[in-house]
Amino acid sequence: MLQKLIRNKEKVGWSIFLILLLVLIRAFEETLFYDPFLNYFKSEYSQLAFPKINIFKLFFSLGIRFYLNSVISLFLLYVIFKDTQIVKFSALLYMILGSILMISFIFTLNFFGEESKMTLFYIRRFLIQPIFILLFLPAFYYQKQSKK
Repeated sequence: MLQKLIRNKEKVGWSIFLILLLVLIRAFEETLFYDPFLNYFKSEYSQLAFPKINIFKLFFSLGIRFYLNSVISLFLLYVIFKDTQIVKFSALLYMILGSILMISFIFTLNFFGEESKMTLFYIRRFLIQPIFILLFLPAFYYQKQSKK
């Protein structure tokens, strides 16, 4: 195993760098992105009213954050698998899932609002966290192993 790590030190280095970028996006989320729900969902939100929201600014900020996480995740997939077909397929999935999630978030926020706080919480969580990479990595690894 140690021999494999030594042979693949460039791959390991790039993977660590890309994961660090994802961590930095999370660490500096309050300064980099507009999201009034950050502090709202950290508090006892079940009893609180929604914070004041600039819907266009929030939509743009969530979109940029999802885009950054997606691009870094796609690079990570390429570094790990060196397969452009996987990256293309993942990019398509990110576009489709991102669009569905953004539309769902705005729709839920505008039409259901405060009575669907938990739905809004989870849709937002999928948008701001790189959760899809946690699904794609094992799935593509399994696919590669089953082809052998």
